[in-house]
This record gives sequence, structure tokens and C-alpha cells, in this order.
Amino acid sequence: MTNVTVTVMNNQTSVTEFILMGFTDIPQFKVLFFVLFLFLYIVALMGNSLIGAAISLSSRLHTPMYFFLVNLALLDVICTCTAVPKLLQILGGEENIISFRGCMIQLYFLTWSVAAELLLFTAMAYDRYVAICQPLHYSKMMSREVCVSLAVAVWGISAFGATTNTSLLSRLSFCGPNVINHFLCEIPALLPLSCSSTYVNDVMTIVADIFFAVLNFLLTMLSYGFIIFSIMAIQTTEGKKRAFSTCSSHLIVVTMYYSTVIYVYLSPGSSYSPDKGKIMAVLYSTVSPTLNPLIYTLRNKDVKRALRKLFIFLKGKL
Repeated sequence: MTNVTVTVMNNQTSVTEFILMGFTDIPQFKVLFFVLFLFLYIVALMGNSLIGAAISLSSRLHTPMYFFLVNLALLDVICTCTAVPKLLQILGGEENIISFRGCMIQLYFLTWSVAAELLLFTAMAYDRYVAICQPLHYSKMMSREVCVSLAVAVWGISAFGATTNTSLLSRLSFCGPNVINHFLCEIPALLPLSCSSTYVNDVMTIVADIFFAVLNFLLTMLSYGFIIFSIMAIQTTEGKKRAFSTCSSHLIVVTMYYSTVIYVYLSPGSSYSPDKGKIMAVLYSTVSPTLNPLIYTLRNKDVKRALRKLFIFLKGKL
């Protein structure tokens, strides 16, 4: 067992480092998972970077939908870069210790990116609602100023929420066990380790969950309820197909993301399972950022065209 640094204050031991148990203890699986997560990490970084570059360099894609898609790609990069490097380090057998400060930093960026994605999904759903249900007013309702304001709100509100929860957690006393049954620092895994009252943290976590997850999920579903109703009112089959294709990719991503986040952050503390929590965390921090570019690319001819132009441009530079 690795020795862990502690600070003794007033006959009370204060933990300054945590031990992350990682994803698995089986040596044979560690090699397999290391290769798998390294592959997913590389694909996620390359896929989201290419999506961002292709949209930025293509003037035809400078529309609200693709503006939000660039924001999503950036958030996916932040999320996967926050979670995966430490996981790879643990699976590689190098270091399974994380400092208290490092844990709080990881927690901050993780909660920031997750909350921002939930807010962004609502903004993207609103964009699709306006495009399909209010097409004549789209240019006014989704003007450049409106899109920028929505993006600023997404990043700002999520940053405020992450700062609040991380600050509250950093004020807790950790004087007992320091082993985190996880591969990253996550609120549900950290709170049980505190030797001080977590009442305020529990309340604020519930408030954040209701606002970021429940409320935004309901708003997103409400938007898609209006969208589906409008699509069903379209007379031609081709028109229905075209309208649905503009939002089907987003609906797939939203469903996949919410199903994992809701389990991790909305499950009652007594029913939270560390092992299932690890799987869910892998899905939203690694698998989702990897699949998002593929989902949006495979179902979007404009993005495919922009990527081909980007590859031609890069080939010419090389």
C-alpha cells in the first residue's frame, strides 16, 4: 500500500491525498482497458477537434446549430481531458494517488463540463424548436446576439454551479479513510469520506441536480414534444423525413447522455453503487465524447462535406 501524506492538526488527522482505486484490480484487464481507453481518448480528441475545425473553416456552417455544435465539441474535449489521463495513469500502474488540490481541480472541471453540456442540450433543443416550429421567425429568434448570449449563459451558469459545489466540498474535513472507490473525483464518491457534516453539500447537490438535470431535461423534452407535433402535421413524407433528420442526431446524443448523468447524480445515496457509478462515468466522460462526433458526422451531409474540405486543406499544407 502506498503511503499517503496526512497533516495532523489538534490531534485530528487531515487527509491531503486520496487513493483512487481505479477501474479494475485485475492485472490482465488493466492492459486491455489501458489500450481501450487510450484509443477512445485519441478518437475523442481527434473527432471533436476535427468537428470544431471543419465548422470554423466552413462559412456555410456558420449557423446557430453548428455554433452550438462547436461548443459541444469543446466541452467534450474538456470532459475527456479531465477524466481519462488520470485513468490511463492508474491503469498503467504509475500512480493511483491524487492530491487534495488535484482532486478538487478535477472535480471542478468535471462538474463544469457536465453541467454545461446539460444546459447546452437545452439551447440546442430550443434552436431546433425554433427552426421547425417557428421557421419564419428563425433569423430573428436565433440571431447572432441571441446565440452568443445563450453560449455565455451556458458557460457562466455552469461555471458558477461548479464553483459553488467544489468550494463547499473543499471546506469539508477529511480525516478518516482516504480511498476513493472510483477512477476520478466525483461528488457521490467523495461525500461518504468526509468526517464532517455534509448536510449543506447534500442540499446544494440536490438543488444543482434539479436545476441542471431535471429542469433542463424537462425543457428539452418539451421542445421535442412541440417538434414532433409539428413534424406530424407536415403533409409530405419527404418533408417529415427532412425535418426529423435535422434533430435526430441531437435527440440520440441527449438520450445517451442524460441516461448516464441522471443515474450518477440523481440516484439516492443509499442506492448508489460504486461499480455501476464507474461504468456510468466512463459512458459520459469517455464514450459519449467519442461517439458524439461520429453521430453528428454520419448523419449530416454538410459536416461530411466540410470535413472533406478540411482534409484536402490539411493535405495541401503537408
